[in-house]
Amino acid sequence: MRILLTGSSGYIGKRLLPILVDAGHHVICCVRDVKRFAPPESLKSKIEIIQVDLLDKASLETIPKDIDGAFYLVHSMSASSDYESLEKESAVNFREAMNKTQVAHVVYLSGIVNESALSKHLASRKNVETELGKGKYNLTTLRAGIIVGSGSASFEIMRDLVEKLPIMVTPKWLNTKCQPIGISDVIKILSQSLLNPKTYNRDFDIGGPDILSYKEMLIEFGRMRNLKRYVFTIPVMTPKLSSYWLYFVTSTSYKLATALVNSMKIEVICRNDEINKILDIQPLNYQEALKRAFSKIERNEVVSSWKDAFISSDFKFKISDFIEVPTFGCFRDIKVKSIVNREECIDKIWSIGGENGWYYGNWLWKFRGYLDKFAGGVGLRRGRTSEDSLNAGDALDFWRVLYADKEEGRLLLYAEMKLPGDAWLEFRIKGDKLTQTATFRPLGLFGRLYWFSVLPFHGFIFQGMINQLTANQRV
Repeated sequence: MRILLTGSSGYIGKRLLPILVDAGHHVICCVRDVKRFAPPESLKSKIEIIQVDLLDKASLETIPKDIDGAFYLVHSMSASSDYESLEKESAVNFREAMNKTQVAHVVYLSGIVNESALSKHLASRKNVETELGKGKYNLTTLRAGIIVGSGSASFEIMRDLVEKLPIMVTPKWLNTKCQPIGISDVIKILSQSLLNPKTYNRDFDIGGPDILSYKEMLIEFGRMRNLKRYVFTIPVMTPKLSSYWLYFVTSTSYKLATALVNSMKIEVICRNDEINKILDIQPLNYQEALKRAFSKIERNEVVSSWKDAFISSDFKFKISDFIEVPTFGCFRDIKVKSIVNREECIDKIWSIGGENGWYYGNWLWKFRGYLDKFAGGVGLRRGRTSEDSLNAGDALDFWRVLYADKEEGRLLLYAEMKLPGDAWLEFRIKGDKLTQTATFRPLGLFGRLYWFSVLPFHGFIFQGMINQLTANQRV
């Protein structure tokens, strides 16, 4: 079958893609920016990649007409304060595009919307479901609550809270009940629902067997990590204060924190488990879902992370717009040093950031991350998805990977920290030389003042970094 997969570069899409290919489908991957989509080599011969922006009707003309099924896995939560209208417009455009094809079935992953009073986020998901339901095809809506898996936003936020705070004074919404589900079960249900007539024109709630409060989930998370944690809830923390609390303690962006806080005040519990009977699936309990997530992390097998999506920052751009580093009107710090072992040097470069740090002056990098967080930026807490691999589009602390090619020996990063201008950091190996270039394009007078204020620190930070990248190499 020919299957259209929207959100192919997203957290769910990246994990669903190999499952669809293994099932024998030919998958047409829809991405907003082809330069930030790096599927495994083993899949490339069995997929087709097209650049589609659901807010741009003209781009939807590239969708093939001979598709059999489609997945709708996109949303605009936290991308804009007006994401409700953006999500509705995207759904309408997608529906109209599907009506021009021979598609028989569309599967939409939504959120559990069983309460009469919904958050802005969940109400928007319900509106998308309504718009998609007006199409000429069969629609199946799968409504999930908290998704537990390595790299998921829910998992990473809980991990930040539990591993950093022995005592938590938290908002009262931590007593709200929810029904978490493991990412492996979400992928099973998505893949097995496709083109299954028993699921046509119906909506299903999907969740694991446990109904827990967010507080209980945090305590169990700590127990699984052999960490005793004390969680106290207080009634005086407003939604705004709660959002700031979540933003400063975890790696989430403020916009995403706000959307999550508003949703977490509402119970997300499944009405029934009918979909499990239809597909003959027994979802994992919360504890087993956590074990699987930890196992993936320990084996460095995290396939996708919510942090790699642009919702983890305030930036919304195409990589192709920034991949050519400008020189006119820019300040540059260029360091060049000889290398002995090319492979070893590349391995060091590709392992930079995250737990490994930046090889020199890490306390200054951390201090800059704290300043960025207080300024409303992403800080350093995003880390990296994989310990030893980088792909275009990946988040790397407060940088975004624009280009990564080991054979070429080039890694290009773009700064997503709060800056009065644009900044790039590039590592390039040619012959026996490593060239490390920091480029800053200032915005106005304040941008120029900023560059000269940090210039004294650049001298030893960047020199120390290139020294470490080329040091102690084997002949």
